Amino acid sequence: MSTEVESTEEAVKPKASDKYKVESVEKTDPPEGLPAGNWHRYVIGQGGSKIEGLKPGSLRAVTEHAQSVASDLNARAAGGSSTYAARKQK
Repeated sequence: MSTEVESTEEAVKPKASDKYKVESVEKTDPPEGLPAGNWHRYVIGQGGSKIEGLKPGSLRAVTEHAQSVASDLNARAAGGSSTYAARKQK
């Protein structure tokens, strides 16, 4: 038996102040078990939510990566397409 629930709430688009933003990118030690190198830790935030990532590369390359992830998260939150969004079913 299947029950369908209709939502009466309208989709709420995020406000400019609610968008994901790169909060910091800083040099860090490599994660345990991975080879030494030029590692950076980045933090992407939206309000009280934080996403942390580690990535090897130059400060510039890791910053560009973090900005791309934040942009994709914002596109996905706004209902647009995203690199990380699942493909639409036929």
